[in-house]
Amino acid sequence: MENQSEVREFILLGLTNENGYNLFIFVLFLLLYMASLLGNGTILVVVLAESRLHTPMYFFLGNLSCLDIFYSTVTVPRMLSDILMEFQSISFIGCLTQLHFFHFLGSSEAILLSVMALDRYVAICNPLRYTIIMNKWTCLILAVSTWVSGFFHALMHTVVTSWLKFCGPNLVQHFFCDVKPLLRLACSSTAFNLHLLNIVTGSIVLSPFFFTLLSYLYIISFLLFKVKSSQSRWKAFFTCASHLTVVAIFYVPVLSNYMLVSAHESSERDMLISLLYSVITPVLNPLIYTLRNQEVKSALIKSLIKALCYFVGILRIH
Repeated sequence: MENQSEVREFILLGLTNENGYNLFIFVLFLLLYMASLLGNGTILVVVLAESRLHTPMYFFLGNLSCLDIFYSTVTVPRMLSDILMEFQSISFIGCLTQLHFFHFLGSSEAILLSVMALDRYVAICNPLRYTIIMNKWTCLILAVSTWVSGFFHALMHTVVTSWLKFCGPNLVQHFFCDVKPLLRLACSSTAFNLHLLNIVTGSIVLSPFFFTLLSYLYIISFLLFKVKSSQSRWKAFFTCASHLTVVAIFYVPVLSNYMLVSAHESSERDMLISLLYSVITPVLNPLIYTLRNQEVKSALIKSLIKALCYFVGILRIH
């Protein structure tokens, strides 16, 4: 990858120029980041430790929690350190690296949510064949394909962004290195980059989104016309509610940020929307799945009781 730019580093301007709010912003996002790590880490540990959660649904939930941990880690720690530093600079290679991992994890999550919708469709509409269709190898192939697709989608943006020429200024109107704020600083043509954002990234977001909607249209029609028991119907709706909520809070801001991209959009709007899906969503996902899922709550309580008994045993020994 050849670096054709004259700029060797960028200055991240962050969320605000008002120094009086820095401490408040630092504490707020530190707490949100810790909540994301704690919530997603807890789900990951419980899914791995509890044998009755070793099913396709929770396998994909574990992947989602893993993605959310990495996703928030790509942006938040750097943002927190920049709040405390006077010069918020990042090297050209460091900027491209952050851009790559941000899009890698974000696009992987978009695809994973559609895979989870497929899992729910098979579980509800083909329950007798569920274990045959969603077997261990199918789940593994779907998960690996999700991560690999996200990686190469991000690599495309990283490569074409590295081809741009940056002559200055090097002030990035954002709290992390994303494609759109970098395009505003380029002094070479960005038409190809914008086309990629509109067509390829738009497809990466829209295709899983429409697939997810289609899956749930089939699920809803199946429940309404094929399932006679109202109790079974509501149980299925309740099972899908968590995933639908996660889909909504992830896709809505992403679609508004990456559909029909132009070179003259508001950087403040971009930052606010980016905060929703890169910081807030990873915090909400474990809460949604924990509060609305009885199996996860039961497994979590069981794990906490085991941990408490273990520590009490250690204290008695000493």
